[in-house]
Amino acid sequence: MTTHALHGYLEDCRKLVIEEIQRIIPKDERRASFYGMMLDYPFREAKGLRPALCIATCRALGGKLESVASSAAVLELYHNAFLIHDDIEDESLLRRNAPTLHRQHGVAVAVNVGDGMLALSLQPLLENVARLGLGASLRILQAVARMTRESVEGQALELEWIRNHVWDLSDDDYILMVEQKTGWYSFITPVLIGAIAAGAPEGRMELLSGFSRALGTAFQIQDDLLNLQAAERDYGKEIAGDLWEGKRTLMLLHALRVSTPEERAEAKRVLSLARPRETADTPHSPLHQALEALRREGELTSRGHAALLEAMRHTLAPAKTEQDVRFLGSLLERHESMAYARRVAHQHMEDARRHFDRCREWLAPSIHRDFLEQLMDYVLSRIR
Repeated sequence: MTTHALHGYLEDCRKLVIEEIQRIIPKDERRASFYGMMLDYPFREAKGLRPALCIATCRALGGKLESVASSAAVLELYHNAFLIHDDIEDESLLRRNAPTLHRQHGVAVAVNVGDGMLALSLQPLLENVARLGLGASLRILQAVARMTRESVEGQALELEWIRNHVWDLSDDDYILMVEQKTGWYSFITPVLIGAIAAGAPEGRMELLSGFSRALGTAFQIQDDLLNLQAAERDYGKEIAGDLWEGKRTLMLLHALRVSTPEERAEAKRVLSLARPRETADTPHSPLHQALEALRREGELTSRGHAALLEAMRHTLAPAKTEQDVRFLGSLLERHESMAYARRVAHQHMEDARRHFDRCREWLAPSIHRDFLEQLMDYVLSRIR
């Protein structure tokens, strides 16, 4: 399968899943705004990797599309709900080349939209009983329950590190966190649900789990690298956002381990600072626009406007600057930490290949098996 064909497969699965999501979300005119916001993130340009993994696994194992389509759509609903909540927790500015939902509509509205998407995901899973029978449907529900618990535990672990300013972490600590936070809902569970929908025996699901677990870790390391090196237009999120947020990434942990005591002290000082918040003098922020409107209408003098800005600046906690983030970036380059992260990503990808090779003999030759195999090359080719 060529890269063009892989993107075509992703797009076909994404279109199918969007149709399913539109069926799942109620068409209630009284709450049109609420349900319409649930379609915001799913409708933005995206790969649709999770449902494609689910569908490809099921089909490569001889399962039918109608057996898995609804569950694949549920995974995409979960994914986008997690993104809404994650963007709030990280104070992210961009998602898929557009402002995050909480920046557009406020935190309270965004949280409720994410909660609503999670609530709507239950009914399609119950409807699996008519399609797959009670046994398989319960196993899919168990897989989703495990996925949800692992994801929130992984997020809790990362938030605990941030709250307690924990930086003395090993590669194993990082891998555990990303496997829980991202690996389970992005790779392991989509593959498991696809296998359950196809009626695969337990032994085959264990091998597929090993494949998806290693693939997910390699993918996340590459995603962290993209955050530092991709073009913002291609990445769809804020470049260097992980440094602004102080994320515990593999390359940053490596740089802290191998840096000099002086470098480490300065890096920890920078990382302890919050990211800058939107203030009254941040262009296009709501507070900026409100003060400008009051000044234009003569309700606020220029002197009063300046005094308010100065007072608000003094009330803000110290925050990272562009120079601080450049220092962190230079530290990664000086200690070749990004090259180190690439090597670790390749090691996990080799583990994924070993597992896949053991699966090959009983995965039916098809575009679905080709997609799963090509995905390993795609993950590592996203950044050179």
